[in-house]
Amino acid sequence: MRVTSLELAGEPTRDGGMPRAFARIGRRLGSETIEVTIVLPGGEQTHTAAADSEGELWAMAQRLQEHLDGGRGTNSEINEYLRELQRFAD
Repeated sequence: MRVTSLELAGEPTRDGGMPRAFARIGRRLGSETIEVTIVLPGGEQTHTAAADSEGELWAMAQRLQEHLDGGRGTNSEINEYLRELQRFAD
């Protein structure tokens, strides 16, 4: 089995409303990159990371954590996002 896409919802706003951001993570079969689209109230941002680069995956996990949780987090918080990205890694 291989996971080809995943959608994440960020933390809700302080007033308990909708999540502040969403993210789609995917990797097409045969592709060497993982694509992440972060959906924010002002639009979408698409980023890519090499599927075999721990450094790029860590940087992407930091970006995801900050957008979805609403601020810079600790290494353990970033690791949660890294684990999700590693589903798509080589």
